[in-house]
Amino acid sequence: QVQLVESGGGSVQAGGSLRLSCFGSRGTLSAYGVAWFRQAPGTERKFVSGITRMLFSSEARYVDSVKGRFTISRDNAKNTVYLQMTSLKPEDTGVYFCAAGAGLYDNDNDYLAWGQGTQVTVSS
Repeated sequence: QVQLVESGGGSVQAGGSLRLSCFGSRGTLSAYGVAWFRQAPGTERKFVSGITRMLFSSEARYVDSVKGRFTISRDNAKNTVYLQMTSLKPEDTGVYFCAAGAGLYDNDNDYLAWGQGTQVTVSS
């Protein structure tokens, strides 16, 4: 089963950018739907963005609050999924987790593998 490792978190000011990476080991990430979830302090993990598994192409999905600001993409040669985040806002703060599953689901229980999470802090 695929294992996931996130990287790329950090602290930025509002309006800044970060790129998160989700590397897949022990498996081919293109065979999975991959999602990014965000967990703010004291809250549950919530779906932010996802990309469907590669058949002929991948389809990207976003929650309304990040549309136009975040872009999810795959680099199959590097077995990695990226989340490019621009125009960051303080409400984007949280721990970001990537997850792999057969498809894309809002319920985090439906995913097969999770990374350890990476912290993103956006200050005003």
